Amino acid sequence: MPADLIEKTDRYEGMFADALAAAEVAVPPSTPLGGAAEEIREMALSYLEDGRHFRESDDPVNALAAFSYGYGWLDAGVRLGLFDIPDETHLFTTE
Repeated sequence: MPADLIEKTDRYEGMFADALAAAEVAVPPSTPLGGAAEEIREMALSYLEDGRHFRESDDPVNALAAFSYGYGWLDAGVRLGLFDIPDETHLFTTE
């Protein structure tokens, strides 16, 4: 079981980091939606950093939770149209 948790944590961290790198803010920063997009990006980045801290502290359960939660924030922003993503990506739920 622990090996499965470690593998899943590693996989989610990689997917989340790739997703964060791929998502571009799609709305003007000076608008309320632009501000929301920036807040979502900051929240997602904070969860990525938190997850990495938990991994370094040998706490894969909280690391996986942080990666998953942050990924959810980012994915919600994509679904709301706040971020542009590459057409060929499989990192987000688009339908």
